[in-house]
Amino acid sequence: MSSRPFDVLNSSIGRDVLVLLKDNMSIRGKLSAFDVHMNIVLEEAEMLEDGQAKIRYGKLIVRGDNILFISP
Repeated sequence: MSSRPFDVLNSSIGRDVLVLLKDNMSIRGKLSAFDVHMNIVLEEAEMLEDGQAKIRYGKLIVRGDNILFISP
């Protein structure tokens, strides 16, 4: 059974996700919302460096055109 991208995002609401941005920045946080442009809102967001939390942001909005992938 195949899933559409929005189906995967819908099932990830309220769960931790890993987001890789175009500048190779990795962010981990709880997905709380997204829109049709793949703009996302993360709660308890933190920037990762070598897999470890480097900067804690709290609530963060990430513009969809900066996202390479979102891993549930």
